[in-house]
Amino acid sequence: MNRAGGRRVLVTGGGSGIGRAIARAFADAGDRVTIAGRRADALAETDAGRGMVAHVADVTDEAQVAALFDVPFDVVIANAGGAVAGRIGGVSLADWNAALAVNLTGTFLTFREGLRGMGPGGRLIAVASVAGLKGGATVPAYAAAKHGVVGLVRSVALDVARRGITCNAICPGFVETDLGRAAVAAVQARHGVTEAEALAEVVSGNPMGRMIAPEEVAAAALYLASPAAASVNGHAMALTGGEA
Repeated sequence: MNRAGGRRVLVTGGGSGIGRAIARAFADAGDRVTIAGRRADALAETDAGRGMVAHVADVTDEAQVAALFDVPFDVVIANAGGAVAGRIGGVSLADWNAALAVNLTGTFLTFREGLRGMGPGGRLIAVASVAGLKGGATVPAYAAAKHGVVGLVRSVALDVARRGITCNAICPGFVETDLGRAAVAAVQARHGVTEAEALAEVVSGNPMGRMIAPEEVAAAALYLASPAAASVNGHAMALTGGEA
């Protein structure tokens, strides 16, 4: 259970994967964590007795995002997102709009509402992607959205710096989550290779030759939210094992 007096922390996309790891890390550190996501059962699984507050919400819906902020938060983590795979010729307008809505517009709405009640020492953190730093031939919509997130972060950082608030992004490579495993399965099906061979192809851009653990992303979020990171602002932190 959370200790009294911890910071108020909001994590969107808190029902699985990276969001789950982040939410649990902050709760275990004694913070008062609120998680948002589209599935109540997944949010309950994230909590697992830690005393989090859960809200079923869609970050692409302006009213639902605004409703999350019935109290001000000290740390707002815009993690909700989703990947749309396919080379540009096969990406429909609907898929394009969906990628922008959840990854970019959702982050914009979350940050905008989070800032309304945020005071000095506040932290805005977006979970972006290495695709937002270098692009990806098979994920143009996702990469464009994540590039937008990085641009949004850098712009907001300039706007809030004199208020004692920071805004940063975390840009991991492939993470060992359901999405990461789905990428491996897609390569395996497409090329008719073994799971091990598909994994090797997926992580071939990472000099360490492995996926990133969700807990590593959570540790980065804890750092960016800490007093030690008070002067880290407008930064896109790459968790990629040295991938250029």
